[in-house]
Amino acid sequence: MFHDMMGEPSLFVLAAIVAAAVSGLPGLLFRHGPLGQRVGTTGAILSALLALPALVYMLLTGSTARYLLEWNLPFGACEIALDPLSLFFLIPIFLVFPAGALYACGYWPASSHRSSEPPVTFFYGLLAAAMACVVVARNGALFMISWEVMALAGYFLLVTEHEEEEVRKAGAVYLIASHIGAASLLVLFSQLRLATGSFLFPATFSLHLAAGAATVIFLTALLGFGSKAGIMPLHIWLPSAHANAPSHVSAILSGVMLKMGVYGLLRVVSFFPERPLWWGALLTCAGLASALMGIGIASAQKDIKRLLAYSSIENLGIVVAGIGCALVGQTTGNPRLAYLGLAGGLFHVLNHGLFKPLLFFSAGSVMHATGTREMDRMGGLGARMPWSTALSLCGAVAICGLPPFNGFVSEFLLYLGFFGEARSPEPYLALGAPVLALVGGVAVVSLVKLFGITFLGSPRSYQAAHSHESPASMLLPMALMALLSLSAGIFPQFFLSLVGPVLPEVAPASHAYPGLPIRPLWFTTIGAVLLVLGTLLFLYLRRRQSLLPAATGPTWGCGYLRPTPRMQYTSSSFGLFFGSIAAPMIRTRIRRSGPLLGVAPATGRLAYLPEETLLYRIIMPVFSVVGMGFSYLRRLQHGEVQIYMLYIFATLFVLMLWVR
Repeated sequence: MFHDMMGEPSLFVLAAIVAAAVSGLPGLLFRHGPLGQRVGTTGAILSALLALPALVYMLLTGSTARYLLEWNLPFGACEIALDPLSLFFLIPIFLVFPAGALYACGYWPASSHRSSEPPVTFFYGLLAAAMACVVVARNGALFMISWEVMALAGYFLLVTEHEEEEVRKAGAVYLIASHIGAASLLVLFSQLRLATGSFLFPATFSLHLAAGAATVIFLTALLGFGSKAGIMPLHIWLPSAHANAPSHVSAILSGVMLKMGVYGLLRVVSFFPERPLWWGALLTCAGLASALMGIGIASAQKDIKRLLAYSSIENLGIVVAGIGCALVGQTTGNPRLAYLGLAGGLFHVLNHGLFKPLLFFSAGSVMHATGTREMDRMGGLGARMPWSTALSLCGAVAICGLPPFNGFVSEFLLYLGFFGEARSPEPYLALGAPVLALVGGVAVVSLVKLFGITFLGSPRSYQAAHSHESPASMLLPMALMALLSLSAGIFPQFFLSLVGPVLPEVAPASHAYPGLPIRPLWFTTIGAVLLVLGTLLFLYLRRRQSLLPAATGPTWGCGYLRPTPRMQYTSSSFGLFFGSIAAPMIRTRIRRSGPLLGVAPATGRLAYLPEETLLYRIIMPVFSVVGMGFSYLRRLQHGEVQIYMLYIFATLFVLMLWVR
């Protein structure tokens, strides 16, 4: 059997999926002590060691695999397959999953979370396996089963701290949004079944349908997969889910599960040999709007994990905009635009799967030390948490799209695609370049706020003043993600070689383009120069500091004789101006304990909370009205068998009349 696996690397991938699924089972059996969690972490790392070499080998050699499984369900043949598109999206799963499992040993240890750690470890592995099954499924029924397991595993991970009301509300919104998206996907696969006569996925570029049927399939795919990817305004579940889940869960939700929506869109689009121009235009506009509004709302946040959650909307918007550009290029016969759009979008999928888990791990490290998500209660952590600070800085630079990290390369490809359209007869797409530049500028401001308010200045609370560095089990996954982000920025050639085999699966026109318009060696040169200069500057400053007499003092207080940490910039004041970009979509709720009266007023409190207008002014009131309507329906439940039998008789009578 081992000899067969060596000759068929796809079997290693399937074995890794099984290993991920069962990695959490020992924790349910060994509920006392850390043994179950350690075995689960070992299983997660083993699954990555099995999968990642096989995935890279199959992508680089062009290998594919297809298997038929025996089952008794009435949905036709159960087929799973590994093609370049599936192989590519499996890579982030088996990168983030073991890193998060190792991180949890320090962040969510069994010793201090005896009751919640075993189910968290179990559902963490189940979530990774379900996402992998989504990617390899080639039958609509198997896809929906895997999709629902993924959604439910994510729900149980999200509501880990279900004692808190905010967590329960976030779980309810997530579950409702997931099932609305799943209902849309049921319509999608029903339409495919009607069009092809089978639940099996159509072969690539083989689906020829009338315009109306193709439109229904595309729009239902956009609704179902777009809600999972967090495309605005389908993003309502995302901020609260990522903010309230444990940080290693937030890392896999943002770094991987959002990409399942992108994968679904690409898979459905790949069925069609011809796509209307408005498909690509709609995705491009939706992506750019999501990117701009997502980062605008992020800049107004004071919760460190909500800021990162909204920045995920921004990054997924960039990915969707790149896919839209590729579809426009494919439809108009523009191989340059098809190549740069799809290569930039897919490379950003991989990059976001590296730096966003790093940032959520960093947020978890800060929360582990201070016990709060509020940036206004942090500050001064750089001196107390030097390793976490340095690794967080790497993630912040990467997500801002600055060299020498990976975010710069993928966004640079999209810039080239947009700027190249400025010379076309209809240069509308060139307007995407200034929008992307504005997104990047606000992203820099938002991440400067996050890093500066959190790690610099003076401690704003007792917990921040007495914070501590994270253990090695938390720092090692952060260091791995930072190293990969840096490597992808300095040596993008290897990572782009993983993207290359996927391009013909979605945009065949991109195959006619010779490759990058600039030599990848320039990225290596620029990255290496910046890295060397940064290292030399650091060593120079350290040497100069060692030669000067040591002295400490408070931060300059702008002329105040007795400054306090409360006089520092807050996260809200820092991003107030740029948050105005998203003013129509966000409001600030202010709570006061009472008026301050008299010469010596009593202690008062003022709290402010940025809230989304769409969720709290439109969607939640609609849910309240629907809930009131269902409360009247509950009166039909009397608990008496005779009444229920009467309901059944009345229903049968109506059906008989209708059949006649």
